[in-house]
Amino acid sequence: MNARRIVVISDFQDGNWSNDDLPPTQDFMTRWTDGRRGIPPSPSRGTHSVTVDGGYLERLPLAAVADGMVDCAEIWTHWRGSDPPAAWVDRNPSLVRRAFRLNGPEAPFASNDMLGHISAFGPPEILCVWGLGVSEEILIACRDSFKIYNSIDAPALRIPPEVSQHFDLVITGAEWQSAVVRSRHPQMRTVVMPIGPEFASASTFRPLGLPKSYDVIYVAAAQAYKRHDILFEALAKLPSSLKSLCVFGYGELVEDLRSHVEQLGLNVDFVGPPGVRFDEVNRLMNLARIGVVCGVEDGAPAILTEYMLAGIPVLANSALCCGLQYITAESGAWASADDFHEGIRDLLERTDTLRPRNVVLANWTWPHSIRRLRKLIDAR
Repeated sequence: MNARRIVVISDFQDGNWSNDDLPPTQDFMTRWTDGRRGIPPSPSRGTHSVTVDGGYLERLPLAAVADGMVDCAEIWTHWRGSDPPAAWVDRNPSLVRRAFRLNGPEAPFASNDMLGHISAFGPPEILCVWGLGVSEEILIACRDSFKIYNSIDAPALRIPPEVSQHFDLVITGAEWQSAVVRSRHPQMRTVVMPIGPEFASASTFRPLGLPKSYDVIYVAAAQAYKRHDILFEALAKLPSSLKSLCVFGYGELVEDLRSHVEQLGLNVDFVGPPGVRFDEVNRLMNLARIGVVCGVEDGAPAILTEYMLAGIPVLANSALCCGLQYITAESGAWASADDFHEGIRDLLERTDTLRPRNVVLANWTWPHSIRRLRKLIDAR
C-alpha cells in the first residue's frame, strides 16, 4: 500500500568524506527499488499507538501521524561519504530515520542519493525542510508535496531565493521574520509557529514533585550565541548561596565556561556534553526553581515551553529576537542583560504564584499546533 508520508529534512551531517565516485541519480534509484539501499516507506502501526515525544525535530512529524494527516513519518539527514547507514528506528517506533549521501559540502545540500529515493518511491505528501536547506533539484522533484521551511535559528531565511521560492509555507518565530520572508516573496504564506516551543510534548516534560536543589537551570548548547556570560555575570551580583546548573547537549565552549565560573567563584554545576536523554533533562529541570534563556540571536528555542511544562517559570533576555511571546504574566518574565540579576531575584521570589505548565497546556502543546498546521495545508 502507498503510505501518506511526512518527511522532515534536517541539516544534520555525519560520516566522513570519501574519494569514491558519486553515482548518478538513476543508479541510486535502482539501489532503492531493489532493496540494497534500505526499506521502502511503510505506514505506522496506527495513530492510536503514536507517542508524540522527543526533541523539536521529532514532535512535528509525530504529531502529523497522531493527528491522522499522514500514515508515517521520517527524518532525513545527510551523510559525508559513500557508506550511509540503512534506515533505522531508535527510541520512537513511529519514526523512521534515513541518512543520504551528500554530493558535496555546499549548502543548500544536494544529494543524488536523495533524488534516487524520491524517484523510486515518489515524493512525500508533506515535506519539511529545516535550517540550511536542500538543493532546488530536490524541491522540484517534490513539486507535488506541500513544502514547509523553517530556519530554526534567528535568520528568517538561510536559503537562497531560487530555493525559497518553491515553498508553500514558511514557519517563523516572530512577526518580524514573517515580514522578512514577504519582502523576498510577497505572495509567500507565513505563520508564526516555531516548531520547538509550539509543538511541545506534555508527556516528555512534566512536573515530578522533586525537591529543589538548584535555584537556576540553563539548558543550552555550549556555544557563544547562547550567552552564558549574561547568566554568570548576573549570578556574580547575587548571593553566593544561589546554586545553578548548566546542561549542555553539545558545544565547543565547555572549558571556557567552566573557567569563567571558576574565575567568578560561582556555585554552578555542569552536566554534559555529551547530552543526556530527554527524561533526564526533565528530571534535571525539576530540580530547579526557574529556568533561563539568555540568548539574543536565537530562533525561539524549544526550551522555553519545555521548562514551563516541567513546572518551572522562565526568565528570558528581553533582547531575545524570537520567542518572547511565550513569556506571559503566568509563565515567567524577561529582563535586560544589565538587569538579569534583578530578574532572577524577582522571579525566584514569586515562583509559587505562577502557573507555567497550565499556560502551555492551554496554548502550545502539539495538539493545538497540528490543528493550526492542518488548516494551513488544507487551505492551499
